[in-house]
Amino acid sequence: MTLSKDQDATVAVVPADGAGMTRRSFFKRATIVGATSAVALSGLVKIASAQNEEADAENHKNDHGKNRLAKGDRDILVAAEIAEALAVTTYTNIINTAPFFDRLPSDDQGYLIAARQEEMSHYLLEQTVTDQFTPFTSFFYPKNMFADAQTTLNTLVTLEDAFIAAYLIGVRNFSTTDLRVTAARIMGIESDHRTLARVLAGDVSTQDGGPIEKITGIQGVTEDADPPNNNGYERTLCLTKIEQAVQALMPFVDATAAKSAGFDTSKSYPFEPFNPTLPFPLGDFISFKGC
Repeated sequence: MTLSKDQDATVAVVPADGAGMTRRSFFKRATIVGATSAVALSGLVKIASAQNEEADAENHKNDHGKNRLAKGDRDILVAAEIAEALAVTTYTNIINTAPFFDRLPSDDQGYLIAARQEEMSHYLLEQTVTDQFTPFTSFFYPKNMFADAQTTLNTLVTLEDAFIAAYLIGVRNFSTTDLRVTAARIMGIESDHRTLARVLAGDVSTQDGGPIEKITGIQGVTEDADPPNNNGYERTLCLTKIEQAVQALMPFVDATAAKSAGFDTSKSYPFEPFNPTLPFPLGDFISFKGC
């Protein structure tokens, strides 16, 4: 049984282990892009906080109608918007263009479809709170990203690793209880996504190189796909500042960093917003207090 694909999209590309660049070398190279990417990162952080002084000077209120959105809160939220837009774009292209998608069991397809809806919901919540859009609206990917199932899962787990660590920064650094709890609630969903991405490994068909037994995430360490829930505690990646999380995403958003990381820069893939439908009402946002 094949689930319906609910939106058209275009896609990108990434190398499997041993097929060029390893995940370890990719992220090592991404962090030593050099002066040009350092400037790009600085520009990204400036974009993320450009309106802070003005917003703080005004009596700007966030969506739950309490205190003004602090500068540090806005920086984290805009970085989160970038991550969520990237997540939506990634899931959209897996669903619409990856050859292995149609050969997955229906429940695996359902996970990918639901994850796309959830990431879009996260983006819209953050955009409502900041009252500004993501500064990046198109993304680059490694070569063979959507053509090769091993590469797709390596990259998907890598991204979810980064998202989890980024929201843990929010849990650590947000200035209000409501925002910290909201960050924890979103982080829990990203953790679901990481585990479920690893669940896919054993269900990849032989035609697509499956079953996949090993997956390499952001830390560059190849791990057994079984068991898929292999964390006793979420990994912080030793990140304590949102700028560190943004650095990890640079190859996906900046052409110079993408080229240095070995990504395919011949085409970028657009973020295409839509109105999401969450899988079940009890899992809706409801309010900042969650009830």
